[in-house]
This record gives sequence, C-alpha cells and structure tokens, in this order.
Amino acid sequence: MKRPGRTPEGVGPTVSAANGGIAAGGDIANASTFTQIINNENAIVLPPEAFTPITDVHVLPDTTNVPRPGSFVGRVRTLETLDTTFARAGGLTVQVLHGLGGVGKSTLAAHWARTRCAGNPRWWITADSETAVTTGLADLAHALQPALTALPTEVLRERAVQWLTGHDDWLIVLDNVDRIDHIRPLLDRFTTGRFLITTRRATGWHTTDTLRLDVPDENEAFDLFTRVLRRQRPRDIDGIAEVCAELGHLPLALEQAAAYCAETRTPPRSYLDMLAKWPAAMYGETAEDHDPSHTIARVWRITLDRLDDTPLAGVVLRILAWYAPTDIPRNLLDDLAAPPALAKALGRLNAHSMITEHDGLITVHRLVQAFARTPDPNDPHRHAEDVTLARDKASERLAQALPTNPRDPSAWPTWRRLLPHVTDHTGHIPDGAETAMTARLLHETAVFLNDQGDTARAIANNARALGIRTRVLGEDDPDTLASRNNLAQIHAQAGNPRLAVVLHERTLADRRRVLGEDHPDTITSRNNLAGAYQTNGEVRRAAELFERIVVDSRQILGEHHPDTLRARNNLAGAYQAIGNITRAVGLYKSTLSDRRHVLGERHPDTLASRSNLASAYLAAGNTIRAIRLFDEIATDCTSLFGEKHPMALTARVNLAAAHLQAGNATQAVALFEHILTDLETVLVKNHPNVLTARNNLAAAYRAANNPGRAIPLLRDVHVRLESTLGVDNPQTLTARNNLGCAHQQAGNTTEAILLFETTLDGRARVLGLEHIQTLTTRNNLATAYFATGQRRRAIPHLEEVLTGFERALGSDHPSTVQVRRNLERARGVR
Repeated sequence: MKRPGRTPEGVGPTVSAANGGIAAGGDIANASTFTQIINNENAIVLPPEAFTPITDVHVLPDTTNVPRPGSFVGRVRTLETLDTTFARAGGLTVQVLHGLGGVGKSTLAAHWARTRCAGNPRWWITADSETAVTTGLADLAHALQPALTALPTEVLRERAVQWLTGHDDWLIVLDNVDRIDHIRPLLDRFTTGRFLITTRRATGWHTTDTLRLDVPDENEAFDLFTRVLRRQRPRDIDGIAEVCAELGHLPLALEQAAAYCAETRTPPRSYLDMLAKWPAAMYGETAEDHDPSHTIARVWRITLDRLDDTPLAGVVLRILAWYAPTDIPRNLLDDLAAPPALAKALGRLNAHSMITEHDGLITVHRLVQAFARTPDPNDPHRHAEDVTLARDKASERLAQALPTNPRDPSAWPTWRRLLPHVTDHTGHIPDGAETAMTARLLHETAVFLNDQGDTARAIANNARALGIRTRVLGEDDPDTLASRNNLAQIHAQAGNPRLAVVLHERTLADRRRVLGEDHPDTITSRNNLAGAYQTNGEVRRAAELFERIVVDSRQILGEHHPDTLRARNNLAGAYQAIGNITRAVGLYKSTLSDRRHVLGERHPDTLASRSNLASAYLAAGNTIRAIRLFDEIATDCTSLFGEKHPMALTARVNLAAAHLQAGNATQAVALFEHILTDLETVLVKNHPNVLTARNNLAAAYRAANNPGRAIPLLRDVHVRLESTLGVDNPQTLTARNNLGCAHQQAGNTTEAILLFETTLDGRARVLGLEHIQTLTTRNNLATAYFATGQRRRAIPHLEEVLTGFERALGSDHPSTVQVRRNLERARGVR
C-alpha cells in the first residue's frame, strides 16, 4: 500500500465550475477548510507479515494446543487403529471417533494427538457449534502469525484454512461435533491433511472412516479408578471392582466417582452404598475442583435436550432402561407408536450414541439405563411420573411377549431371549413398588426356571411373586393361592418335601374356605398335597387321600373328566408305591382306556398312562411285557415330538431303566450313554435331568459289574449337586448314597461306610428318622458294617429299618421282606 501525496503549500485545489461548482472570481475559502478529515479510530495498521503469502508462512516446531489428557489407561487397539488410519500416504484422511457421552473420546483423542501423532501443527478445536469452529481456526491462524491478532475472526479463519490447504503434514482435532453440517463445508475444502473428529453422532458420516469407542475392559477401568483415587487415598481399594462394574466401566463416571471418593475420603464400598440409595444425587456429584458441568447427569441431560424435538425418543429410552442392557428385542417396542415415528425416535437415539441397534437387537449402556430410570425433579427428562409410566409399559410389553406355556420346548428359545430382560426388569423394581404385573412375570418365569433345572432361582422368583400378590391382591386372591401352590410344588421337586407339605396344607385350607370344597383348584390342591405326602415318604397316607379324591372327583366332575382321570392315575401310583401292584395295574389299565377315549392316543396324559402301566408291569416282574411297551412309547414319542423332546427323552430313559432292571446291563449302558449325550446338547450341564442321566448311566455301569466307571460319574453328580443345592439337600444326599453304593461294590468299604454315615446323618436331620430314604441309607450302612465283620453294629440298624418298612410299606412289601432276611442273616438265623 502506498501513502497519499501532499498538496503544495499556498496552492488550493482546482475546482471545476461545472455541475454547480464554485465560479471563478467568487469568494475562495482557505484551502485547509476543504481538506478531507479521515476518522482513524477503527483503522487497522497491518505489519509487513500480513503481506507474506499465507502458504509461505512457516510453522514453528511443535505448534499445538492439544490439551493434556487427564488419567488415561489402555485403549491399545483403538490407538493402533488410529495409527494405521493416519499412516496412509497422501490425500485427505478424516477419522470419526464416536460413542456415548462420557466414554472417553476426547481423552483418547488428546492422548493420541500428543503422544503418537508426528504432525505439525496439532490443533484442537472445540466444534460443538459453527461459531466454535470459526473461533478455533482463528486461534490457529493467530498461532501461525501472532502479529495478525487484530484481524477480524472471519479473516483469520480464512487465513488458517488457506494455510492448511497449502500443507498436508498437520492434524486438526474437531472435538465434540454436534451437527455434521457445522463442519461439512470446512471438510469439503480439503483434498489433503488429517482430521480427527470426536462426536456422539454415530450416523451420517457417509464418506469418512468411523470408529466406535466402547467402554474399557474391567482391568483398564480398575486401573483408571485407582490412578485417580490413589492421589489422596493410596490404600483404600476395597470395593473398586464393584464400583467399576456398577458404573459400567464408563470413564467419565469412573473419574467422577474416584475424584469424589478421593476428595471426601469416602471408601469405594461406601460410595457404592450411596449410589444404591441416592443415585440421582450421586450422578451429579463430583470433586470440588472438577467442572460441575462435566458429570454424567449433565452430559446426558444435554444430549436429551437436543432430542426435545422428538419427545418419543425420551419415552423409548426410559422404557429401554428397564430391560437388560444388551440384546433387547426391538419388537418389545412394537405398537408404542406408528412405525415411522418409532423408527425416527430410535434413529435419533442411535445417532446420538444413546443406543445401538443391530439385527433387530438394541443395546443401551447400563449406566444410561440407571440414569434414565432414576427420577430427578430437577431434570425434565426424568420426572417421577414419567419414569413410573415407562416401568409399567416395560412390564406390559414383557408380559405380552412371553410365551403362554413355559413348558413347551418350542417356546424355549423365546424364553431364553427374554429371560435376562425379565430378570433385570424385576430386579430393578424396589421392594414395595412392585405391581400385580411384576408378580405375574416372576410367577411365570419361576415355572420356566424350574423346568430348566434352575431350582434356586425358581424358588426365589416364586417366593417374591407370592409376597407381592399377598401385599397387592390379598391373602385369599386366587392368584396368591396359585403362587403358594406353585412354590410348594417347586420345593417338592427340589427335595424339600416337608416344606412342600406345609405349604400345600395351608393352600388347601385356604382354597376350601375361599373357593369351596368342589372348586377345581381345591381338588388340585388335594392332589398336590397327596403327592407331597408320597414324596415325603408317607405313602399310605398319600394313598388314602388319593382314594378320597377319586371318589369326590367322580361325584363333582364325572367319571371321565380329565381331572378325575388324573386322580385315578395318581392313586394307581400310590398303590404301586406301597407294593399293591395288582391294584395298580388294574387302575392304570382302566385309566389308560378312558384317556384314549377322552383325550386321544397322542395326548401327553395318554402317553403318561401307557408309561405308568409299563412301570407297573416292570414292578410286577413282567419285564418282557414292560420292555415291549416302553419301546413302543419311545418310538411314538420320538415320532410325535422329535428325538430330543423332553417326552421322547423320558420315554427312552424308561426303556433303558427297564432293560437295566431286566438284567440287560449292556443294552442299558448303550441306551443311557446315548441319552446322556442328547441331554447334554439341549440342557445345561447342571440340569437335574442331566444329573439324573449321569446317575442312571452309573447304575448301568454298576449292573455291568464296572463300578470303576460308575464312581467318577457319581462323584461328579455329587459335587455338582452339592455346589448348586447344598450339602444337606435331599438330592445331594441321594447322590452321596449312590456314590457309597458304588464304592462298596468296588471293594472300597471304608470309603462306603464314611459316605453312608454322613448320608444317614443328613437324611435323618432333613427328612426324619422314619423317611423311606433315611431307612434305605440305614440299611446300606448296616450292609457295609456286616461286610466288614461288624455284625453287632449292623443288627440295631437293620432292626430299625425293618420296623420302619413294616410301618411305611407293610410286612409283605418286597423291600420289607429283604430287610427281614438280612436281619436274620446278621443274627445268625439260617
């Protein structure tokens, strides 16, 4: 730029007369009057550097404003991916790093830019708005040419862009991009260079590399928490792993919690307790020297604020918060809104990294869920009434999705998909806030869990359902009584017959009072109580009750009603248990004939009657007829249901057991081995049916005079039952008794005696001295004593067994007869 020339002294400017100018000869004012006055108040005086072509400006070494990251650990694979991406030669590289707010995107980007990127300059720009992007580029221009600080921001921005387009060995980090259109015009101007973008936006990046950042693993999370905490409390690490797990390994939450623990001297385990009791408060708490806006509560509220124009997104997130965090079926949201509206809501949540969706399955970070289902009056997205409404909607949708019959194997895949969501949903509802729908979910799930062999969880679910229904519906509501009935049944199957009897007796009394003697539910309770008596070893009492039930069922329901037929079948089983095989066979035959007529040949009850009749033939010693009938049943069940259906497997087990009792040990072994293989492919390894199959195979090995192969199987069954059910559970005690029998057969008499003694002690304590199983173990122990020459120790046990069997089974029962012979032999009576 040139400076303006000066007018010679004493000579005024030439003035033209044209166009209304001043005519010659007129008054002439002083020339200085006509000198233009220029206002220089806002003038910019540019230094010489301003005239250097921007592309010729040299950058100083290590020009960077990348912030120093706080505590950083791990992320090795992600760092290596960034290394590979930015090592590409030539062209423009744009890498998007996206993920949930608080997952550590900015920290990782800063760490990589400072420690692994060799570019210059390395410039950090907060890019959450167009204005912020402009300001960040202007700051870069100022760093390149500090003397140009007086230029307008827009001019500086442009100079920075021009410099960048003329060079390629640089890195620009665009941090926390909210909208793609804020940076798209900038990116479109480049053909070379490197951009690293951090954002919560997961979608819309069609022409760039994208990399999702998930939470660190448990070791990295533990290390991160420990680094922050140990600055002030180096030894207080108890509970850190549990806090990390509860916070879902989210880095922001971990730093927030660790800083709070360090500053307030709160032990991690105490922090965990506070998080459980006051989650809303703890999500917003951090240390005093930390940015209060940088908490999970504030970060996610900002995200939800941006979704305010799609209210359904908030509704969907609050519903999803009540399920398990992964593999949430999208169809649980069907009919929540019109498909286009629902798709938009899910799309926006996915775009902001609040959820991910793949192949119809949705994932939500567990801490996002905990946040969304925690009411906070200060957060418009988490009003208590909205959270409660979402919880109830989540319950309803789960209940609608559950299959109607938990015992139908074809429905098991659906049950297994939904079970984690039922478990988490009911687990998140605090005591006292449950509804009748909560109880229904727990009740139905208990049935499925019990059939799957998860007895402990089945009992816990059913007991909670009973408690909820008692509180919500009342003691006498039919649903409450149904829960108590089911709880008794599960306890009976779990080997707790005494408790089952108590629960069934109470349920029967209540159903008689509330529903009346003739109500079908009352008759069902009588049947179940009689079955519990039989399981508890009170077989004669069970038979007497079944006889009365049959008479009443005939009068109330009719001779051929399915419930009457069921009562007749149960009575036949009681006759068989007390050794009255002739009456059992006759009743089984008549029941089978009526079931064929009423229900049809292929009905499960008809198949059960055929199987029961075969078992009675087997008990009567008619093994050929029993085996033939069991073989026919197994063939029919396999044809009807498939080889691995529970009914087909049960029929095959019965056939193998018949061969075993008939002395066909080799054939029994082959059948049981095949059955065990099939069971292990469809059921979990600790399922009762799998353990029973192992026990049966061991029995076949023993019958084949191969106790060496039986002992490892029985030891495995015993260990698994002891670890899952407990030392004194009746099923565990049975396994221990069987293991003792195998050791005795193998000649390990000392080991057998020890097992029988501990089993007898447990059965006497759990089942009572007069229970059939207790008496059986006492007989086994006496036999082992006798085998080692300890006749005096054997005789008292045999005397008690004989008395007990005579009382429970009768003097003529085969087992009673055998014990009497053993006692005579021990006494020396020939």
